[in-house]
Amino acid sequence: MINIALIGLGKMGMSHCALLGAHPDVNLVAVCDTDALVLSAFKKLAGIVCYSDYKKMIDELRPDAVFVVTPTNMHFEMVDYALDRGCHVFCEKPFSLTLEQGEKMAKKVREKNLVGQVGYVYRFVGTYREMRRLLKLGIIGKPVHFMAENYGPVVLKRKSSTWRSAKSTGGGCLYDYAAHVLDLVNFVFDDEIIEARGTFMPSVFSEEVDDAVYSSLFLKSGLGGQLAVNWSDSTHRKASTSIKVEGDAGKLEADTTTLKIYVNRDIPEEGLEKGWNVKYLTSLTPQVYYNLRGEEFSLEDDHFIQCIKDASKRNIISFDEALKTDTIIHKLIDDSRV
Repeated sequence: MINIALIGLGKMGMSHCALLGAHPDVNLVAVCDTDALVLSAFKKLAGIVCYSDYKKMIDELRPDAVFVVTPTNMHFEMVDYALDRGCHVFCEKPFSLTLEQGEKMAKKVREKNLVGQVGYVYRFVGTYREMRRLLKLGIIGKPVHFMAENYGPVVLKRKSSTWRSAKSTGGGCLYDYAAHVLDLVNFVFDDEIIEARGTFMPSVFSEEVDDAVYSSLFLKSGLGGQLAVNWSDSTHRKASTSIKVEGDAGKLEADTTTLKIYVNRDIPEEGLEKGWNVKYLTSLTPQVYYNLRGEEFSLEDDHFIQCIKDASKRNIISFDEALKTDTIIHKLIDDSRV
């Protein structure tokens, strides 16, 4: 059994608690939060040891791994402390608000030969994983352009800031929404975004941060495309994330439920006919040990556990992978100031 402690009992923290509590290879030894009311209810209803000081929790219990599920500005200090005490670390996204802190965390987890994973959960969604596989097979020929989008109704009026929409703690739409899409582009193309041009990051309702991000992106391979993200879009009931790729022999369009495939020839070995084909998430998702909010969250936590159990297993969203997203985030910021 792997002994795990968790820091941060917000929405995502509660989700991870449920998933870890149900995992057959995990012993959730303790949780930590600064909200006394939350801790009181959690201790009474869940029967798990509760702390208000994460350092005390780690020092007293010496868990095998720690989940850091707190506002982004707290990540570095908590991750660094856990790594120094030999703990594997799962850190929620985005990785860090500064590139320097991200680089230090990625370097330390390598030096200590520990598992570090960041919560870019879309890498575990079946439609995007299948898109990545088909791109590797060359199903649509040579890719010539992509469109990466994410829209949602997060900030729809002027109001006092939450931690996500405060510059010092969350970083705004770029860090909270666009980060997911940027990481997804790196993942589906098995490539890396290295340049951003013509970046525009307007504030719609927020006072301190951006509410939308628009830019032209370029990968190491030379492929270019557009980024369009807006968390102040009232036309969407919930987050809507999609990647579209045009090739010289077809087209792929994926969101969180559906993958559409257009090919200009029959490809019987893949069960594809000339024209449009459709695959659905339900046929692209494996059975999971416990389903909460979607199988991808279970797959994400299980991946971290399996990487701890098997040191030879490659972590598909390691600290180094997350650092690539941090890097392009800062390039977007710099480009928007030009």
